[in-house]
Amino acid sequence: MKYYSTRDPKQTKFDSAQVIKQGLATDGGLFVPDEIPSITEEEIKKLCDMTYPERAAYVLAKFLTDYTVDELLEDCKAAYAKTSFPEGAAPLKKVTDSIFSLELWHGPTAAFKDMALQIMPRLLSRALVKTGEDNTALILVATSGDTGKAALEGYKDIDRIKIMVFYPVDGVSKVQKLQMATQAGNNVNVCAIRGNFDDAQTGVKTIFSDTTAKEKLLENSYILSSANSINWGRLAPQIVYYVSAYCDLLNAKEIEYGETVNVCVPTGNFGNILAAFIAKNMGVPLNKFVCASNANNVLTDFLETGTYDRNRKFHLTMSPSMDILISSNLERLLYFSSDADTTAEYMAELSHNGKYTVSDAIKAKISENFCGYFADEEETSATIRKYFNEYEYLADTHTSVALACAEKFITKNGDGKKMIVASTASPYKFAADVYGSIAGKSASEGTGALDDLSALTNTEITLPLRDLDKKEIRFTKVIDSSEMLNEVYNFM
Repeated sequence: MKYYSTRDPKQTKFDSAQVIKQGLATDGGLFVPDEIPSITEEEIKKLCDMTYPERAAYVLAKFLTDYTVDELLEDCKAAYAKTSFPEGAAPLKKVTDSIFSLELWHGPTAAFKDMALQIMPRLLSRALVKTGEDNTALILVATSGDTGKAALEGYKDIDRIKIMVFYPVDGVSKVQKLQMATQAGNNVNVCAIRGNFDDAQTGVKTIFSDTTAKEKLLENSYILSSANSINWGRLAPQIVYYVSAYCDLLNAKEIEYGETVNVCVPTGNFGNILAAFIAKNMGVPLNKFVCASNANNVLTDFLETGTYDRNRKFHLTMSPSMDILISSNLERLLYFSSDADTTAEYMAELSHNGKYTVSDAIKAKISENFCGYFADEEETSATIRKYFNEYEYLADTHTSVALACAEKFITKNGDGKKMIVASTASPYKFAADVYGSIAGKSASEGTGALDDLSALTNTEITLPLRDLDKKEIRFTKVIDSSEMLNEVYNFM
């Protein structure tokens, strides 16, 4: 299988190892496969009898054809081992008669990003060998909270790789900030910026497109790569979630094969929900994709009107990983719904004017699969309280946005289908807001909120988040976004 840029009408093709190493196309576009491989009924039934690592290797082998099946199986078994995922990778839990929570956060940093960022460093290490690369890979990451810590944990002390993470100083939770500030590893660096996630993401993309910067880095034996979901090596493992979840529904006898189910994903950068869409195009019987947003509802408006407009007020919410106004992976959906010339045109409009409007034909094509809802702060808080009190299910702030939007979809649509809701973080990553939503009062400061939530709900603090306050603070620097490139040079 080959890959090419969403903005390249000539469709210059690359192997998967090259695109995983490179991250972003030279024209600023995102890499996409030249075809979506199929998965048959027989294959899905075969996958039902496999472990999660075996399912992951099987699905990834369809996309990463320059990796051997044995290589992928070895890496998947290492990535999703019990030592990293003691509760298992991607367990599916029944919450109501129709809603099932796909808990993607049982990894080493208690966020769904672990699911891709435990396997991705292994794929990149192999890619360096496969492409004959002699230089050190410098991973640049912009994060709204969870990606940064998961990437740092995945790449720490990996040979021939260094990683630098930028995050908005006031745009992550206290637990997320503490996780990144205390990160161990000799090849890692963390820096906060004054601004929001979009400023951090734009800064990283600017560095990637800066020819002079790349040349200077190469002179010092560094090449750039990315751990954000703009990198295909990060997005491809996410496809497995939805193949596996469908298998688990079959195994639990909640559905019969061929019965379609809906999927609701709390969405920021659009990678996770796009992975579900790709799984459907492979042949997994998925129906509608509910794009769940918080008060930063740029995607809700886009799916309703066809106009993507980032020129709006930016809200800092209790679900900070979704506080995003530029959803990068939407570009891949635009490409799948049109062509390279059209996608490049829309991305140029977004860059110059901050908005674009798709044609009626493209909007209609997208609407066949996607719809959008959003939940404000009050609704998010009420949903946390409702699901704990009525269903004894403790959800974090992002998962609660998805649960609220799933309910709206069910009420409006009423198709009676089962709903998979992606649960993207441990409730303890956002303990203060979860506690406040249930108790109706403020939690203790800092990590004391974790103890408060544990006592209130009679649940255990998620293992990776215990004793965070006892770890050494290593990274405290705060800079303007305009200084990001200089900071990269300093790290180099």
